[in-house]
Amino acid sequence: MAATLKLEIVTPDAKVFSEDVDMVTLPGVEGEMGIYPNHVPLLTQIVAGEIVARKSGQNYFLAIGEGFVEVTGDHVAILADMAIRAENIDEAKAEEARRRAEARLAESLDDEESATVQASLMHSLAQLKVKRRQK
Repeated sequence: MAATLKLEIVTPDAKVFSEDVDMVTLPGVEGEMGIYPNHVPLLTQIVAGEIVARKSGQNYFLAIGEGFVEVTGDHVAILADMAIRAENIDEAKAEEARRRAEARLAESLDDEESATVQASLMHSLAQLKVKRRQK
């Protein structure tokens, strides 16, 4: 019986997180999911939000964008379009990105532009949620 999970989070730019953890909480399309060692195999979509990884009694927080997660008994692999550790989030930049995205959404946009701006808004909101939790 595995006592930990190998959590790996990868974006198109880099491997953001790769550590053994006791459990992980992530934002699934149908709500928040808690993953413990020996979880049943699972492949599902994740939405922009917050990931909490618990290791040795300490929580690590990350902002995550949309993507996919594959869970096996002792491994959680996440492929997302954005992932940032809480300590690397610039709150002022995230707040400015949120304001810009909200202003753009008030404009007349085609479907593709609207989807891009909406994704940007979700990224900035996820970052702000994670960063503000740390205060």
